[in-house]
Amino acid sequence: MIAATLWALPAWGQLSPRAAWAATAFKNYRVQPDITYLTASNWRAELDLYQPTGLSEPAPTLVYFHGGGWYTGDKDEPILRLLPYLEMGWAVVNVEYRRSGVSLAPAAVEDCRCALRWVRDHAGRYNLDPDRIVVSGHSAGGHLALTTGMLTTAAGLDYRCLGGKEEPKVAAIVNWYGITDVLDLIQGDNLQGYALRWLGVRPDRESLARKVSPLTYVRPGLPPILTVHGENDPLVPYQQAVRLHRALTEAGVPNRLVTIPEGPHGPFSPEETLRAHTIISEFLERHGLTRVNGAEAAR
Repeated sequence: MIAATLWALPAWGQLSPRAAWAATAFKNYRVQPDITYLTASNWRAELDLYQPTGLSEPAPTLVYFHGGGWYTGDKDEPILRLLPYLEMGWAVVNVEYRRSGVSLAPAAVEDCRCALRWVRDHAGRYNLDPDRIVVSGHSAGGHLALTTGMLTTAAGLDYRCLGGKEEPKVAAIVNWYGITDVLDLIQGDNLQGYALRWLGVRPDRESLARKVSPLTYVRPGLPPILTVHGENDPLVPYQQAVRLHRALTEAGVPNRLVTIPEGPHGPFSPEETLRAHTIISEFLERHGLTRVNGAEAAR
C-alpha cells in the first residue's frame, strides 16, 4: 500500500532541475577538509581542497579567502560561492587564516601568503596546475586575495612560510569589493571599526596599514586583476576600487573594474551576480585560464 501511494505522487512532487542536480552533484567532486598548511601563534591554519573527479590533467585552481573584516567569518561559510568554479571543472582551495581575535595584522596576510606557497609546493601531489592559480575573496577576503597575489617576499611577510624560496606567483586575481587602502579606513571620513580592530593599538599602526595595503604594491608586471564593487558600499568605499583601477591602468597592468550600480557591500541581486560571474569567466578565458581537459567525464 505504501509503494502504491509513492507511485501515485502528483507531478508537483517531482524534483526541480536544480534539486535533481543537487541530489547527484556530490559524485562529481571529492573533498579533503582541514589540511594543515601552517601552525602559528599555537593555532593550526587549515584549508579545504575541493576537486572535480575525472580530470585527466592538472586543474586550474582557485584559492579562496573568506571575508568578515579580518575578525569574523570562517572558511565554512562561503562554500556555495565556490560552485561556479567547481562547475567549470576547477579545483578550489578554501583557506582559513588567523583573525584578529587570534592575532592582529599582519597575521592574516602572512597566513594567506603561506597558503599560496603550500598550494604551489603541493601542486604535483594534488594534480593542481601551478601556472593557473587564481586567488579570490570577498571583502576582507578580497583584500587578502590582492595582497596574496601582489606582494613579493621583499615585503617581509613570508618568513613563517614553509617550502621553497621561489617567489609564489598567481595567474590572476578576482577581487570582490576588497579593501585596497587600509590607512584610509583607520582615520578620516572613511574610518571603520573593523580596520581599527585588526591593526590594534601600536605606535607603527600607520606604517603597518600602508604595508598591508594593495595600493602600495601596484607596479608593472602584476597578474591580471578584476574587481567587482558596489557604488553604494558603506563598509569599503567604492572609490578604493576606482583608485586601484586607475593605478593598475597607469602601471600597464591588465585589469577591469566591474561596477554594480547602487550596489551595497554585497550580496548583489541574482542578476548582478550572474553578470559579474559572466564577466569573470570571460576575463579568465581571455587570459588563457579556463581550459579544462577531462572535466566533462565527471558530469
